[in-house]
Amino acid sequence: DVAACTRHGVKVAVGGGLPYSTAELTWALVLASVRHIPQEVENIKAGRWQRTLGTSLHGRTLGVFGYGNIGSLVANYGRAFGMRVLIWGREGSRSRAQTGEFETVSNQRELFQQADVLSLHLKLNAETRGIVTADDLAAMKSSALLVNTSRAGLIAPGVLEAALRTGHPGFAAVDVYEDEPVIDKPLLHMENVLCTPHLGYVEKDVYENFFGTAFGQIRDFEDGKAVKGVIN
Repeated sequence: DVAACTRHGVKVAVGGGLPYSTAELTWALVLASVRHIPQEVENIKAGRWQRTLGTSLHGRTLGVFGYGNIGSLVANYGRAFGMRVLIWGREGSRSRAQTGEFETVSNQRELFQQADVLSLHLKLNAETRGIVTADDLAAMKSSALLVNTSRAGLIAPGVLEAALRTGHPGFAAVDVYEDEPVIDKPLLHMENVLCTPHLGYVEKDVYENFFGTAFGQIRDFEDGKAVKGVIN
């Protein structure tokens, strides 16, 4: 970790990152889920026609838990779809959301109760690990969709699978897992869950930005120049 590197005289530099790819994947998962796209792709391949009934997003409520770089993009995309957007997060992020003319809720539970689509966009740390509890999920509508393209550890261990079996929320779309790569997990086999293999950052522009920054930092270090992004 950073403390150990500092003790041993090792410099740690953070890389570059772009929020757009994860925000876009979030919406890909939302649209695929509410319109049952994976199921209908399989249906048409098997000769079956129009076997599911989708749900429109316009006029429904999007809950965004965490209004940072990615969460703010997701919120704005939700607005473009004509959704009512609700925000919850730390006080500073709620203030920024209000500046952006987004509605904030009075507490975390209210966000889970009201959202038709709820998307998690928090950094994982000691404070946020397990921040989404079984009671939060139980408060969600049976028709609601929970989306996690952030970190699996934000949800208390095991509670998402249990909640989905009870029907609250009714659906989930998941791109992140506690142990990756995922070989086998109950979520992968649940009919009301759409799972993807951590694709949020797997995109050309992100890779070019991230690795380009890293190579530049290494080159500057070898040349004895000041290295950008050093955090210790």
